[in-house]
Amino acid sequence: MQIATWNVNSVRSRLEQVLAWLERQRPEVLCLQETKVEDGSFPLEPFTALGYSAVISGQKAYNGVAILSLLPLEDVRIGFDAVLSDGPALALAEQKRVISARIEGVRVLNLYVPNGSALRSEKYAYKLEWLACLRRYLDAQDADADPLCMVGDFNIALDDRDIHDPERLSGGIMASDAERQALGQALEGRLSDVFRLFEPERGHWSWWDYRSGAWDRDSGWRIDHIYLSEELQERATGCLIHKAVRGNDKPSDHAPVVVQLQWPPDADADDDDAYNDDNEEGLE
Repeated sequence: MQIATWNVNSVRSRLEQVLAWLERQRPEVLCLQETKVEDGSFPLEPFTALGYSAVISGQKAYNGVAILSLLPLEDVRIGFDAVLSDGPALALAEQKRVISARIEGVRVLNLYVPNGSALRSEKYAYKLEWLACLRRYLDAQDADADPLCMVGDFNIALDDRDIHDPERLSGGIMASDAERQALGQALEGRLSDVFRLFEPERGHWSWWDYRSGAWDRDSGWRIDHIYLSEELQERATGCLIHKAVRGNDKPSDHAPVVVQLQWPPDADADDDDAYNDDNEEGLE
């Protein structure tokens, strides 16, 4: 089973690119962030024509998350307040950034973490509050005991390997100690960054700023992550960044990231080998 994450920076603006990628790659699950569209205007029909069903949580012009799946979507949960009933969770539900579903027995959690804007900004304080709520959310969800795959645009470089110029950028927004610690506390030993299980070296990016020629200079960040619980880590056979997609005409500033799982546990391992053989060019 392939599970993918992609911040598409407007699903309607990038619709043809997303459809072309889905036709080519056919992941069982694609989690989208920054869909930037209200639920009633989400372009469901083209995805349905490819065999995908969808669950969505969107708002006009900002934020928005969705899960597309070739497999049945069960027990859909939207927002922190689907699991938590405290005041902060209810307040944070206003921005559409959290959605999850059970797929083939796996809880797939799709997140769009706030950017934070700048260290002295109110948006930075909001980001830290949001990450604290994520920790409580994961604590509560542990009671389900479902294998967990948490994906999304985290707007955080976990360490200096994930930044093209750590000497200049480490300590700033998306790479501050407080952000890294808050995310680490949410993971709390229960989830691991699957990309780093296969690729420990630096130089692998998933986001290139539209400004300052970042794509042309390959000055990127790795801020799009896939985290797996222990049971799924043991079933992971590869994780790739589809970097070439960022070179499209009028692309999203993010590239898709895909994990391959031998799941259900009795899945055919030959499918995993084919995935790795067929997905080398233009990928990391």
